[in-house]
Amino acid sequence: MTEITLPRPDDWHLHLRDGSMLRAMAPESARHFARAIIMPNLVPPVVTGAQAAAYRDRIRAALPDGSGFTPLMTLYLTEETDPDDVVQAHRDGIVTAVKLYPAGATTNSASGVRDFDKVRPVLEAMAEVGIPLCVHSEVVDSDIDIFDREAVFIDRVLDPVRRATPGLRVVMEHITTKQGVDYAASGGADLGATITTHHLVINRNAILVGGIKPHYYCLPVAKREEHRLALRRAATSGDPSYFLGTDSAPHIDPLKENACGCAGCFTATNTLSILAEVFEQEGALDRLEAFASLNGPRFYRLPVNEDRITLVRGDPVAYPAKIDTGEGPVTVFDPMMPLHWRVAD
Repeated sequence: MTEITLPRPDDWHLHLRDGSMLRAMAPESARHFARAIIMPNLVPPVVTGAQAAAYRDRIRAALPDGSGFTPLMTLYLTEETDPDDVVQAHRDGIVTAVKLYPAGATTNSASGVRDFDKVRPVLEAMAEVGIPLCVHSEVVDSDIDIFDREAVFIDRVLDPVRRATPGLRVVMEHITTKQGVDYAASGGADLGATITTHHLVINRNAILVGGIKPHYYCLPVAKREEHRLALRRAATSGDPSYFLGTDSAPHIDPLKENACGCAGCFTATNTLSILAEVFEQEGALDRLEAFASLNGPRFYRLPVNEDRITLVRGDPVAYPAKIDTGEGPVTVFDPMMPLHWRVAD
């Protein structure tokens, strides 16, 4: 197979940042994707419908002329979140989902949730009207090893929350473990999971072997090879439980390459080439459409994009090593393999 045509994909987990970074990053996602769930962990975070509408306006202003890219906004769940504001923002078409960060779990998550009982009224209101909850699925307890935090979160937090809130629609974001894969498949129509591009490519060796590689450091952190292989099997299975969420997370190089570097891999620029390469390696090019274009809209109850794109196989594609922003350079994720697939012009 040397050519694949599929509905234009969506990115169900994307960081665009703000200001000059936003103006540099938005065109990178808009080039290949039709829609994206936009993360709200700005400083300060996007916590109200009015703030989400204002952020959406800034994103639209950063897009190239004629772009058809649609930002799907989220609210950052806090212990002070007003259920009525969430519901109204959803009814007004401003907000597509709500994002749950356990406090301290990742970049700009300090305002997240510590006491889940305090957000129960919000979750119940969301369940009643069908608003999805996007979950960063890790505990933050200091006594839990960082490589175990996803599995522990499922047992201690996620499963009890779902049992206590019937009808709550949940997306386990950027799953990284076999336990995450298995749990996502067990939850029926109200549970889905996004898988990132980079977690299909790297395991923890990529970060640690031969010296610290800061541009492969992300949260949730990459795990053992057995977990990467489980993610590959899930993504390429065609199972509607799994869909693409890149978690493309730009940080300028000085913030990545220091003694306490930021977590995040920037993959928006070359994600579709990487995915096609991975699916080809797995003998599953016929299921790329489901993962990248069909399963996400099905879960979010949105139409599949009518616009189509074509991927063509040929000589290795050369992508820029860095994207310049007004704040500094951002390094593009290096998949450590030749990429033979490109999006046709």
